[in-house]
Amino acid sequence: MSSVAVIGGGPAGLAAAELMAEAGLSVTVYEAKPTVARKFLMAGKSGLNLTKAEDVEAMLPHYTEAAPWLAPALHAWDADAIVAWAEGLDQEMFTGSTGRVFPRAMKASPLLRAWLARLDALGVTIRTRHRWTGWEGSVPRITGPDGASVTVDANATLLACGGASWARLGSDGAWSDWIGLDTAPFAASNAAISVPWSPHMDKHMGHPIKGVAWRAGPYRSRGEAVASKRGLEGGGIYSISRGVREGHELYIDLLPDLSVDDVANRLARPRGKASFANHLRKTLKLTPLKIALAQEWGRPWPDDALRIARRLKKLRVAHDGLRPMDEAISTAGGVAATALDDALMLRAKPGVFCAGEMLDWEAPTGGYLLTACLATGRWAGQGVVRYLNG
Repeated sequence: MSSVAVIGGGPAGLAAAELMAEAGLSVTVYEAKPTVARKFLMAGKSGLNLTKAEDVEAMLPHYTEAAPWLAPALHAWDADAIVAWAEGLDQEMFTGSTGRVFPRAMKASPLLRAWLARLDALGVTIRTRHRWTGWEGSVPRITGPDGASVTVDANATLLACGGASWARLGSDGAWSDWIGLDTAPFAASNAAISVPWSPHMDKHMGHPIKGVAWRAGPYRSRGEAVASKRGLEGGGIYSISRGVREGHELYIDLLPDLSVDDVANRLARPRGKASFANHLRKTLKLTPLKIALAQEWGRPWPDDALRIARRLKKLRVAHDGLRPMDEAISTAGGVAATALDDALMLRAKPGVFCAGEMLDWEAPTGGYLLTACLATGRWAGQGVVRYLNG
């Protein structure tokens, strides 16, 4: 029986292990942390968004430049396949109003327990506290919990080492130093924005910013965000954080459902003795948080209603850039498509395959991240099966 070493016990590695074990291969998963899928569990604390109820052609644009080479994997393991797989693990699924797909239990832990039980029944061995530390030729070298370093005698290797965010959960990107090929530099993706708030914003910390639109260069979002002491967080910000990373100005539209002229006409109503903040509240129905944001980034205000309207519709956000990469939901960068063949095998190391977030792709939150991790894991696993079968 041919044997395979899987380096990394996240969703991509486990998905590959499952497929290869079903194909009759002897599979051992090596995980550096004391338990597997730690980032997967952390992501599921606020509700495990497993995929998006879209066909592949609707999904692909969200992967931007990586879409062409990810397409085969995503077509082979699409949202319907992921839902069927989860239901096969006795996890009832549901689709939210935005098309995001969740387990009915919302948490990741029930699904992971069922998944690990299936892997165990298939004969997959999982060795935790075993860290990949380099190569001897094309054979991976593993350091165990006792500090001893051994080489892995396997017929093929599948790397699923993750990106470079949330290092405490295992994705530290250290593998890029010894993988033996050029990799695209890591960069924060789906990241929060650091904002130096004025003291008058203190009472608004932790409150959601709803009913707005965000823009940074070509990236736009109508999603919610949260004002936190660290800055701006949440799906609405994560999806446009790439624009900030690329150097574009960040703008917020406080009234995305009104035109500039509509806003100006309302502001032109007699103000009387009302303060400017009260005038915004009465004429535009702005919430206290939106008024606070307007004051934070809009002052000093121009005199005429049209110019004020334009500013409220395109309010420049003063910020200090992205939060540190280790805090990001995911990362861009990693093993470039040019280093891989169509089966995700390294051209420079036959028999070594890559999958998951260690590949150079990025996508917004909303089910796209886990979909690609699971899909590339299975696609690389299929590549291993074909490789070992000649």
